[in-house]
Amino acid sequence: MKVKIFALFLIAALTSCSYKFSGASTEGLKTVVVRTFENNAPLVVPNLNNQFTEALKTRIRNQTNLSITTTEGDAVFEGRITGYDIKPVALQSSSTPTAGANRLTVTVSVKYTNNTTGKEKESFEESFTKYFDFPLNGASIQAALPNALDQINKQLTEDIFNRAFAQW
Repeated sequence: MKVKIFALFLIAALTSCSYKFSGASTEGLKTVVVRTFENNAPLVVPNLNNQFTEALKTRIRNQTNLSITTTEGDAVFEGRITGYDIKPVALQSSSTPTAGANRLTVTVSVKYTNNTTGKEKESFEESFTKYFDFPLNGASIQAALPNALDQINKQLTEDIFNRAFAQW
């Protein structure tokens, strides 16, 4: 009798609890266009727009089975880089104040258009901002920037990808 009650309890507990992790939802999409983002930031860094655009394409390739096209697509990403800024965030105590760390901040304005029928409401136009703090450790800012830009691009593309495709 105890075994039957335990088995009934166990079955009830297992069937009542379920989790669904639904990651990226690209239902109805087969192709996507990622247009090159313009760099309209007050401080223009050469190739930042190409680096960011390629980072977004790479994230889409790695996390979906969508084909990236250059003409018509079921979805379109386009936008511009509107902000790029480096500021000191930690001053070292010495007779001459120097930055112990710097903060790189990048802002991207993104327009995502879902062209599939019935999915138009998933389209958005939104700005995304991320920052990354990096110490110089005696190196120049030019030497530290490539890694900082990679980190920012990873963070920005993750946010944009999740906003477009994740159903959280």
